[in-house]
Amino acid sequence: MTNRRMDGAPVRATLLQIDVDPAESVTARRERAAALVRAQTGADLVVLPELWPVGAFAAGSFAAEAERVEDGPTYKAMSAAARDAGVWLHAGSVVERDPDGPLFNTSLVFTPDGELHTAYRKIHRFGFHEGEAALMAAGRDVVTARHPLSALGLATCYDLRFPELFRLLVDAGAQTLVIPAGWPARRLAHWRLLVRARAVECQAYVLACGTAGTHAGVEQAGHSMVVDPWGEVLGEAGPGEEVLAVEFDPARVAATRAEFPVLRDRVLGLPTP
Repeated sequence: MTNRRMDGAPVRATLLQIDVDPAESVTARRERAAALVRAQTGADLVVLPELWPVGAFAAGSFAAEAERVEDGPTYKAMSAAARDAGVWLHAGSVVERDPDGPLFNTSLVFTPDGELHTAYRKIHRFGFHEGEAALMAAGRDVVTARHPLSALGLATCYDLRFPELFRLLVDAGAQTLVIPAGWPARRLAHWRLLVRARAVECQAYVLACGTAGTHAGVEQAGHSMVVDPWGEVLGEAGPGEEVLAVEFDPARVAATRAEFPVLRDRVLGLPTP
């Protein structure tokens, strides 16, 4: 099953703000997330948060729950769910075990046919000298996805604090920035500020999908957001589990960049001819 949309139609995006409950098994949560994806038939893009199977701060479980990208249980469940719903699915991220040994925080994007379109290994790892930063390897590639209605630029959680990544995504053609996250509640103000800042400076839509609940004692912020190229918030979830559905006009990116052509005035950090 493949989405077929007319040019000029709005993008129907759904952000699934999953509650990561330590009392719920990874298998049960995977099944529940797949059911939520299947319920989004008619959406053009569905987004899940960062490391929702295990919890972004549950570092002690990373190794045990690590999986290979193309045959792991999360891959199989999300591939089937995307195919059944006929949606483009950004399945959030999983703990990837590379065949050569290292772990990565890896996001998966599926087509409406359930095929893996692309994967993004998180570049900026959080924790300084602990947690993810100590246990996972860093990705190296700037990654976009060729969604038929709006080119997607991929980033994950802590990446949000590094604007140079988003400039590279814009240079690669991104019009909509998709950011799954496991952001802590104590830094909610930073989350809301930075999501809007990335939209304004890139003149792009930002779809930022966080988790609810508590990971290894760290309360999650929730507050998934969709922000337009002028920095206006089109939709924002609360702190608990929630399905946030928003429609947006992808043509507004080009219109905004033409009306207020700030990107043309860049001097530093331009791509090498």
